[in-house]
Amino acid sequence: MLAMPVKKSWMADVAKSIIFLTILGLFCFPASGQELNCKVTINAEQIQTSDRSVFKDLERAIANFMNTRKWTADSYKTHERINCGIFLNISKMPAIGVFTASAQITVARPVYNSNYETVLLNFADRDWEFEYLESQPMEYNDNTYINNLTSILAFYAYTILALDYDSFAELGGSPFVQKALIVVTNAQSTGKPGWAAQGSTRNRYALVENMNNPQMVDLRKNTYQYHRIALDTFDKNPDQSREKILEVLKNIKRIWGIYPNAIAVISFFDTKSNELAKIFSDGSLNVRREAYDILTTVDPKRDVYQSIIAK
Repeated sequence: MLAMPVKKSWMADVAKSIIFLTILGLFCFPASGQELNCKVTINAEQIQTSDRSVFKDLERAIANFMNTRKWTADSYKTHERINCGIFLNISKMPAIGVFTASAQITVARPVYNSNYETVLLNFADRDWEFEYLESQPMEYNDNTYINNLTSILAFYAYTILALDYDSFAELGGSPFVQKALIVVTNAQSTGKPGWAAQGSTRNRYALVENMNNPQMVDLRKNTYQYHRIALDTFDKNPDQSREKILEVLKNIKRIWGIYPNAIAVISFFDTKSNELAKIFSDGSLNVRREAYDILTTVDPKRDVYQSIIAK
């Protein structure tokens, strides 16, 4: 389906590195109209217990919570559902039904006129503490805090929606940013990790604060420019798309100069570094050099950008 050979090349290579995301469509759930197609995987190998059934039950419960709940007023067809994933690594079980874990949250979006999915978010959350008993109902209310597990899941459901909607319309995800902010506000009084405004600059509070910060609004506008304006038209004019993505990088560099430790900036490069290296491994030399200079300044620890100037 891809008209431009160069697009086939970089997209095919990047696709190999995100096989987890590209196969998510195989795990559609039967409920109609819901927004998310979330694949949940739990690793509990560090937990010493003879009863392993609770982990499979938890896996199913989280998937059902994410996939069968209606998160918006919009109507979705099955093929329009947002591919996303939660990989939960449970590291401690200090008591029966009490868990400490870290999670990797991933979100993907299709690119028009291609069979390629681009990653919108690849976020590590190390602050999951929650309680769950086998067959426990997953209760949640937008207006009040009920328990930590469903609040964390709701936070990521709204964050996923915010990113996806932002990628199709400029600031289109604003209602869901506000929903995620409400989840954080409701949970802050609990003292559970991940919600605090002070301390970590990489927790859930920091992520939604960045998304809601007026001085960082260009980061969200960049989501639209990068995906809808640049990637979705890449097959028609790859050089023009590269120039648009270069403008996105310039905007990010400006914000990075003000907020060098912002999790939204760090998360962008955690998510997009491999894709950016592939995009700018071709095209005009001037654009490639300018992209390389920005990337190695703002995100200097990665070697992947060397491919941009390798030839």
